[in-house]
Formats: sequence, C-alpha cells, structure tokens
Amino acid sequence: MDKHVYNVDINWTQDRKGMMCSPELNGTKPNRTNCIEVATPPEFDKGIPNIWTPEHLFTAAVSSCLMTTFLAVSEYSKFEFISFKCGSKGILDKVDGKFVMTEVLLFPEVFISDENQRERALKILEKSENACLISNSITSKVTMEPKITVQN
Repeated sequence: MDKHVYNVDINWTQDRKGMMCSPELNGTKPNRTNCIEVATPPEFDKGIPNIWTPEHLFTAAVSSCLMTTFLAVSEYSKFEFISFKCGSKGILDKVDGKFVMTEVLLFPEVFISDENQRERALKILEKSENACLISNSITSKVTMEPKITVQN
C-alpha cells in the first residue's frame, strides 16, 4: 500500500479558539459545515466550554478508528450485526510535569440477533482493537470494555 497523506488546516479565530478544516473534505472556508470549531478546554486558563477540544478529538480518533476497523473486519469476516455504538473517555493527566493523554477507555456495544454469535462478536471486536491504526500509533493505554447485546 502506498503512503497516504491527510491535510488539516487550522485558523485562529479569536480568544483561545480556531476553525479546523481539511481541503480533502471541501472545507477550506470557515463557514463550511464540515469544518470543526476547536478551542482550549474549559479546565485550562481561558478555556472555552461547549466546543470540541484537542483532547476530545484525540479520544474521538481512537473510538472512531475502532468503529471503522470493526466495520471492515466484520465485512471481511461476513459477520452480520444489527448495530454498533461506542462510548469513550480520554484521560488527561500530568506525567513527569507534562500533560499527557494517559488512557483512552472504549465502551463498544455490538447488537446481534443470535446469542450463538456472542463469542464471535467479541473476537471481532478484539481483532478490531488490535488492528486499529490510531490505537497502534499512540502511546496512551487503550482499554476496551465490550458489551454484546442480543436484540430480537
């Protein structure tokens, strides 16, 4: 596979926030709906509430990678499921005097229609977590607490 490049542009708008866009997503203008407003989190000096932060985006990168990897592994394995969702928590802590995202907790839930597919669903989730390129690219501990729900 060839190397892939993903471009992101960010422009400061005011205070401690800016607008993030990607030319690949046709979002080069700040008023485009596919751009994301980002800011310093409110836990920090002059942080702004209710806006995506780098910490949220970091956590979202891990959980969305789990989902997209799960979808690919499921398709490749011909595994049928009803739905998938995943809550996640990123843990920011101070280590050796520096702020670090020390852990990302993932809470995936896969809904299946057949109880006999429970173990297979768990194995596919584990395989997906092990294959997730974002999890494999970071030093943070990634912990997954999967849940399989049978839905008739």
